[in-house]
Amino acid sequence: MKNIIVLMLGIVIITTACQNNKPTEEMNENPFFTEWNTPFGVPPFDIIKEEHFLPAFNQSIVNQNKEIDAIVNNPKPATFVNTIEALDKSGSDLRRVSSVFFNLTEANTNDKIAKIEEEIAPELAHHNDNIMLNAGLFNRVKHVYDNQNDTNEISNKLNIQQKALLDYTYKEFVNSGAKLNAKDQEKLREINKKLASLYPKFGNVLQDEINNYYMLIEDENELAGLPTSVKDAAAQVATEKGHKGAWAFTLNKPSWIPFLQYANNRDRRKELYSAWMNRGKTTEYNTSPIIKQILVLREQKAKLLGFNNFAELAISKNMAKTPANVYDLLMGLWTPSLNKAKEENAELQKLMNKDGVNGNLKSWDWWYYTEKLRKEKYNLDENDLRPYFSLKQVKKGVFELAHRLYGLTFKKRPDLPVYQKDVVAYEVFNEDGSHLGIIYLDYFPRASKRGGAWMEAYRKQSGSGDSLITPIIVNVANFTKPTANAPSLLSVDEVETLFHEFGHGLHGLLSNVKYQTISGTSVKRDFVEMPSQIMENWAMQPEMLKLYAYNYKTGELIPDSLVEKIKESSQFNQGFMTTEYLAASLLDMDFHTAKSADSINLNTFEKDKMDELGLIDAIIPRYHTNYFNHIFSSEGYAAGYYVYIWAAVLDADAFEAFAENGLLSRKLGQKFRDEVLSRGGSEDPMTLFVNFRGAEPSLEPLLKKRGLN
Repeated sequence: MKNIIVLMLGIVIITTACQNNKPTEEMNENPFFTEWNTPFGVPPFDIIKEEHFLPAFNQSIVNQNKEIDAIVNNPKPATFVNTIEALDKSGSDLRRVSSVFFNLTEANTNDKIAKIEEEIAPELAHHNDNIMLNAGLFNRVKHVYDNQNDTNEISNKLNIQQKALLDYTYKEFVNSGAKLNAKDQEKLREINKKLASLYPKFGNVLQDEINNYYMLIEDENELAGLPTSVKDAAAQVATEKGHKGAWAFTLNKPSWIPFLQYANNRDRRKELYSAWMNRGKTTEYNTSPIIKQILVLREQKAKLLGFNNFAELAISKNMAKTPANVYDLLMGLWTPSLNKAKEENAELQKLMNKDGVNGNLKSWDWWYYTEKLRKEKYNLDENDLRPYFSLKQVKKGVFELAHRLYGLTFKKRPDLPVYQKDVVAYEVFNEDGSHLGIIYLDYFPRASKRGGAWMEAYRKQSGSGDSLITPIIVNVANFTKPTANAPSLLSVDEVETLFHEFGHGLHGLLSNVKYQTISGTSVKRDFVEMPSQIMENWAMQPEMLKLYAYNYKTGELIPDSLVEKIKESSQFNQGFMTTEYLAASLLDMDFHTAKSADSINLNTFEKDKMDELGLIDAIIPRYHTNYFNHIFSSEGYAAGYYVYIWAAVLDADAFEAFAENGLLSRKLGQKFRDEVLSRGGSEDPMTLFVNFRGAEPSLEPLLKKRGLN
């Protein structure tokens, strides 16, 4: 999951000129200046235009500044209600415009939106600083925090959710520089402003390169080995790009991965793979200068705030607490993973030599010979599975799983406005038929969408009873598109990704928390992937496959023979997958624990670190430095890419409860909903985990699951 710019209390500083009230006519025409009379208050995408965003940001800031001033200038002593709760409620207009805008920057951007983003991002950061560095506001927050156990002072004893919100709010102020002197606060403001400008630049450079690259093939002989569905999709792309009768392959995963898996032409595999792994390194699309500035500024920020490096700052907010704990986990898994990967490498090398190809196995060979080895060892070709994984059926499967575990049902709502024609909206209902929320599903790649898959919220759940605000969630991905001859047929990886992001969606939908700041997926970063990753465990379970894996042509259920092969091959290639992930996680940590960011040589740093680890040549980190979007397009996963494996320990252990007591147990599902999914950030994640599981997690289930023990 990739978060949009998340600012707890609001966004944007606007100059005095910008803060003037807008003319009545313009305000009437701008949908952000009126209530949304849409079903459930969903965004009116059909009438929102690019020119509406800047005025909406400006006016929303005026509104929030008034709300902040009212809190600061309240003549009554600071209490939880008049300070912390008031702060949580402030900025609702700004959250509304921000959620729409930043989701579009990721899922349906254009040149106008990109320009607005680069213009507004530093202004948003500055406004956030104005709030977090407001001395009067912090004094009130600190007063409540310091006196939270004094019932006479704060007026009432705080419950668990209130304590969680108070603790989060106070620490956010401290980590945002509220205790710094005026001189250092000015330095911090400048750093934040520069970083906010650099993040969208990094993402936009990469997106431009992806949109402008494709490998064109005009000789059909060079397509040998590719399944018909892959060729059809490539022909469709070529036609769209003005090359009818040819085939084009892009840097979107549904295009380059099957080419790497099946194309017999090694030179062409190398060409496409090299383009993919050298993103951000070319003269025209070079992200190195941006990365260097980001690393230096992050280090300066961390040291201003009293930390030795940025990793200490980022991880202090997480379950892991310290970089040392992260390194312990990553290095504890590194040796068994690398040893497994070396065994896999040796098998693939033999297969390549058997094919008559001389030399060492390269990274562009791994995917190709992995598919050959899968077929040789298990008589399983992943392409044989695709007919059973049409997008239509996989959606039915994940809906059915949510129904069996949590009592949910889903109804398509074609009447709701959407931001792009491929997006489909669903209303979600509780078991008693009551409305739970809305989820948008946006699954196909396009030039206006960045790569990857993620979940976000257009509106977070908050309140209760008559004041309940229900969530509006979106899942975005880049899955294989339908062709003229077949519907969207997903790979196993795409199926698991769909289940994963839907898990994030459920975390947002099933939230039952009063305060929006700590609702839904607003949890510690290394816990947020647990509710999503646990969903992946069901995707290929035999019991689950029987519910949704039907052949799109014949309507026949997936045969037992294929189900058995899936089960037998479940640990196949896990050495590679775990090692490439760990390599990227360690690279992220090394960048953010370096003694001097300014002295980092980006031309050699990554290679030197991988050599120290002993990473074999045929495997590269899952993300090379120059296109490491997770850590350089925002701060969300910076010094935090490790969180997927941290959460994997949690999800593997938690799933054991279902494996032991019933994969589709409604009772156990309700317990997981009540103890984990509904709680947001209202309590420490380990407490939530123990409440569900009965004990802290063990590493063994993960090692067993991946065959690394």
